[in-house]
Amino acid sequence: MNDAFLRLCLIAIAAITVISGAAQMIAGQTVMAIIATSATPTEVHLFATIGMFMVITGAMFLQSLLTRSPESAIPLWIAVQKLAAAILVAMAFANGYFRWLALGVAGFDALSAALAFLFWQRMPR
Repeated sequence: MNDAFLRLCLIAIAAITVISGAAQMIAGQTVMAIIATSATPTEVHLFATIGMFMVITGAMFLQSLLTRSPESAIPLWIAVQKLAAAILVAMAFANGYFRWLALGVAGFDALSAALAFLFWQRMPR
């Protein structure tokens, strides 16, 4: 995968992260009805809080990609965050908190982590 295509993929991933995080914040009840097995007011609020962090980290990653920031810590920690998210969503599914559709979210986050790690490895240091 060449660097330009990798950057383009990561720009799309960062934008999707912002949009999906905003959806969690704005329509958490609806999103949870699709992927979760329950949606109490506390769970919806915590889901919205996670969405807020997705908007912020996704926007930071998007800005760093669009401006071609040389800061290698950003893709590294985005990769770590995406890997942790993939693991935790898969664990939530295994524990019966999320429906099977959440495995698609976990897979997307795992792929995002792999691409962000690859991008980070290719950055000059």
